[in-house]
Amino acid sequence: MRGYEATPDGGSATAVIVIPEAFGLNGHIEDVTERVAAAGMRGLGLDIFHRSGGGTAPYDNFEKVLPLFEGLTDDGLLADIDAAREHLHAAGHVDRAIGIVGFCFGGRTTVLAAVRRPLGASVGFYGGGIVTGRFPQFPPLVVEAGALQSPWLGLFGDADQGIPVEDVERLRSALDEETAVAHEIVRYPGADHGFHCDQRPAYHPDAAKDAWQRTLSWFRAHLRA
Repeated sequence: MRGYEATPDGGSATAVIVIPEAFGLNGHIEDVTERVAAAGMRGLGLDIFHRSGGGTAPYDNFEKVLPLFEGLTDDGLLADIDAAREHLHAAGHVDRAIGIVGFCFGGRTTVLAAVRRPLGASVGFYGGGIVTGRFPQFPPLVVEAGALQSPWLGLFGDADQGIPVEDVERLRSALDEETAVAHEIVRYPGADHGFHCDQRPAYHPDAAKDAWQRTLSWFRAHLRA
């Protein structure tokens, strides 16, 4: 599996795994990984689509997205996360010092990681398929809310046609009712799917800035070396 790693000058006691959108480990995700390092944490972006040969798909051609998912399952995603953890363990980072952030499909993956692995913290941007499943190999994860292990922050746009506000609120209710592990959901009025990506028409500067600040604050509050 190809990775993109960025390390702060002088090293770091904490690290963040970066899970890409459905478009793959592209320039935007590499930039996010660099932002993680600029904030003082080791960043590690993952090419989760390596089973289909890797690569990326352009934002304006969704037909090239689906082939990237060939052979990918939740078990495969967890194997990739475990491989990233082993890499970071070898660099001196313990699980409680490792966070994960993901976007779009990667946002859903952060929930998978938070309920199945003991990481220090998790942040998901507009993760689809958490409440309403989209593909048989990626079932809804809201039913596992009570198994949350890692503190999770979810960031959603109210104008996202693929993730209804009702689903976001159902997820909030499930977490509030079923777990005492730290969690928070933030909604941005007027923000669409992909609002954090400055390479997409949906880019919403105000929401993106606030969401990134909250992301860094979440990691600083929960990651422990």
